[in-house]
Amino acid sequence: MGAAASKSIGLVALVDVAIQFACWALAAALQTEKFYDISGSLTYILCVLLSLRRGKAGIRQKVNSSLVIAWAVRLGSFLLWRVIRDGGDGRFDKVKTKPGLFAVYWAIQALWILLTALPVYTLNAKAGSDKLSDAAAEKRSAEQQQQQQQQMALPAPRRVPTSSLGWRDAAGWALWGLGFTLQVVADAQKSRFKGDKANAGKWIDVGLWGLAQHPNYFGEMCMWWGIFLSCSAELRGLELLSGVSPLFVSYLLLRVSGVPLLRKAGLKKWGHLPTYQEYLRRTPLLLPLPRLA
Repeated sequence: MGAAASKSIGLVALVDVAIQFACWALAAALQTEKFYDISGSLTYILCVLLSLRRGKAGIRQKVNSSLVIAWAVRLGSFLLWRVIRDGGDGRFDKVKTKPGLFAVYWAIQALWILLTALPVYTLNAKAGSDKLSDAAAEKRSAEQQQQQQQQMALPAPRRVPTSSLGWRDAAGWALWGLGFTLQVVADAQKSRFKGDKANAGKWIDVGLWGLAQHPNYFGEMCMWWGIFLSCSAELRGLELLSGVSPLFVSYLLLRVSGVPLLRKAGLKKWGHLPTYQEYLRRTPLLLPLPRLA
């Protein structure tokens, strides 16, 4: 990765941290968590657009950037609607009145924003760096052409800007589409289930939720693995370390803020019920599949 690309990613990180710090200061003063999720989504959008600022975006850059923005718009609007509907987010009940502890959540969000979309930031920064390299190459070629134009009638050589689309793009975008569809459908089914007063106090075990305990999380992981798969077609060397993105998302969902918290809450509410224990035993954790016998 060139110096220009590193500088571009550094700027993205700086903007990300600055926004989350400013939002934390306001949220701590107001003792509210209501704009936590939407601020994260808007920061994603800003950072992606910032990483594209140098121009020279090819189809791969435009598509993957658009996928991140589409995901951020959908998730941010859904979470904002949910927190307005519920009147708050229970995750923050014990921390929003403690500024120091509350800051940890905003710091984690800043890290989440940076690492999750890192393949796209890197891909876009690389394209901007390539533009500068192309400009330098064109300048050298023009100088050489002036010396050779009496003997040669060939145009100055140009650098091939980006690799063409291939199977990794097709597979990655298909995987993203699958994940996005699963997440949207799962969230819609859960919202409909919870909106029915007849289901008050029950856990959802219908639709995709009857085939997997966390189908929305499976969709989330599919999307980021898909984006990295497409980006990897153009990334080289240390740039491939941006593969930490889907690993980070998977770790968060499986070990930190996703499955463990919901499992703990579920066991607290329904763990004494044999039917719930059977649901946990028979229903796959992530991949929607027919229940086990």
